[in-house]
Amino acid sequence: MKRLFLTGLMMLAAFSVVTAQQSENTPKVKLSGFVKTDVIYDSRQVSAANGIREGHFYLFPDSALYDADSNDVNDNPAFHILNIQTRLRADISGPDVLGAKSTAAIEGEFFGTSESDLNGFRLRHAFIQLAWPKWVLMAGQNWHPMFPAESFPGTLSFNTGAPFTPFSRNPQLRLTRIMGNTNVIISAYSQRDFTSTGPDGGSNKYLRNSGIPGLDLQIKQGLGSNAFIAAGADYKTLRPALKTPANFATSETIAAYAAYLKFKVKSKAVTVSMIGVYAQNATDLVMLGGYAVKEVTDSARKTCTYTNLNTLSAFVDIATNGTVFRGGLFAGYSRNLGADDNIGGAVYARGANIDHLMRLSPRFTLQNQHLTLGAELEMTTAAYGTAKANGSVENTKDITNYRLLLSAIYKF
Repeated sequence: MKRLFLTGLMMLAAFSVVTAQQSENTPKVKLSGFVKTDVIYDSRQVSAANGIREGHFYLFPDSALYDADSNDVNDNPAFHILNIQTRLRADISGPDVLGAKSTAAIEGEFFGTSESDLNGFRLRHAFIQLAWPKWVLMAGQNWHPMFPAESFPGTLSFNTGAPFTPFSRNPQLRLTRIMGNTNVIISAYSQRDFTSTGPDGGSNKYLRNSGIPGLDLQIKQGLGSNAFIAAGADYKTLRPALKTPANFATSETIAAYAAYLKFKVKSKAVTVSMIGVYAQNATDLVMLGGYAVKEVTDSARKTCTYTNLNTLSAFVDIATNGTVFRGGLFAGYSRNLGADDNIGGAVYARGANIDHLMRLSPRFTLQNQHLTLGAELEMTTAAYGTAKANGSVENTKDITNYRLLLSAIYKF
């Protein structure tokens, strides 16, 4: 019995040594996330097209819809409570690989992948990163390069400033060159949950079938320890169809360009974030815009060419940095600049009958360790009108929705 006991101790000691040796090379996992409850009141209707997931991801109010008595049936309030933004995240750090610090991240939430999948768990981020002193390589799903990940507005609303800021997460490869306070970032991306639209509705197949990834080049300049400015250019090509409605093969594509400028400065009392964007065919970025058929070039084969719809957008967000009480103000503006050419067919776009959007959104939060309580008022105006042949909009009427949002967030 004594011999058996000693043998057990020796085996346990040996196991402990092996485990200790393995733990040195075992990736470390840090779990985090939050539980969020949103109480929402809208002064008028917001449809699924203009407010994703039962209006939770809010973009802009619905246009007027008149009944037989000339009453605007969309001029009616709505109320909701949702917890679908509740989130889980795992940050993983492991041993060095090829002389680089290796990390990874997995993040998901209960937002679902479609209206029918509300409450479903969906992937937000999943990426691997290798960081050398002068280079960083990232592979996986992460924020689109145009999204201001380091300077996004601190809104309580899940829209995070959309449609005034580019909002998308994409599978991608991203290479960063670090040169002192200057970073040069090159990205190649595809689409997954945030897609372009076309003849068959929203889908990533239009980008996939082009055979070319989306490409982005960004230069970021640090301005001391608490400020930076970044400028970038983006390019993507879509192939809207493989065959025409008359069943003939077609290889027609449409290329789109974007340029953007980001800025952030943080003082002890206040943080200011801004972005300005010029974008063609920005549906996949949850912005106004898209593309349209320019002309049918062969009436028998139904082949056609395309033209981009162009968008100009900007926001500024000002937030106080108090430890308990915080205030903030978001202001956004977006304008439909029309098409490159006259439109001669179908339009594949978001808000093609909107001339411009405006939003003013003050907020206030109370923070106590892990718990945050907040209130936000979003005042969003959409100038609906009649689209002209050149893609611009005339005879507009302002439609405004007032959204009151109350949020409770428990972080862990």
